[in-house]
Amino acid sequence: MDNQPLGSRVQAALSLPTTGPAIRRYFVNTVFDATFVMLGVVLGSAFSSHPDMHVTTVTLVTSAVALGISTGVSVFEAESMEQRIRMGEIEKAMLRSLDDTHLSRSSKTSIYLIAGLNMLAPVAAGVIIIIPFIILPGDIALAAWIAVSLAMMMLFVTGCVMGIIGKRNPWVQGARMAVMGAVAFVVCYSIQTLV
Repeated sequence: MDNQPLGSRVQAALSLPTTGPAIRRYFVNTVFDATFVMLGVVLGSAFSSHPDMHVTTVTLVTSAVALGISTGVSVFEAESMEQRIRMGEIEKAMLRSLDDTHLSRSSKTSIYLIAGLNMLAPVAAGVIIIIPFIILPGDIALAAWIAVSLAMMMLFVTGCVMGIIGKRNPWVQGARMAVMGAVAFVVCYSIQTLV
């Protein structure tokens, strides 16, 4: 039984060479995907011919929660599989079982940490995008445009972080992400006006 404090377990998990890259990789993908989904919700409900504040906010909340659960479960399953494969390779090389060892416990904590943090990414994106609708309950059009601006800002910041981590120009990387968001917005807005 592991009596190690939570902080020590998290620190041990973060010291594994695969934890940090997995968190970054999944988190960036999840923020990117969640932001695009939230943009789609805003377009489909707030920019519709009969916009409804209640429908828009409830759809944003439920979409963020559903994405969070989906992401958390899928990342947990993917990382569990990868960690089992890694541990099996190490056991094979060492010719012994690593069950109930510090490495095994750190590996399990790593799975929960990666999945948990990535479960929060869509919820965080949803919270940021829903703020204008809470602050401006009487003006859904203005709230929607502010939400779209916040989404573009999130994509830009995510791109900048990717650039910094990847040792590339953060401004260029941020601009690329924001441009992709703008293109998606224009395409989806055009589809929405045609339907």
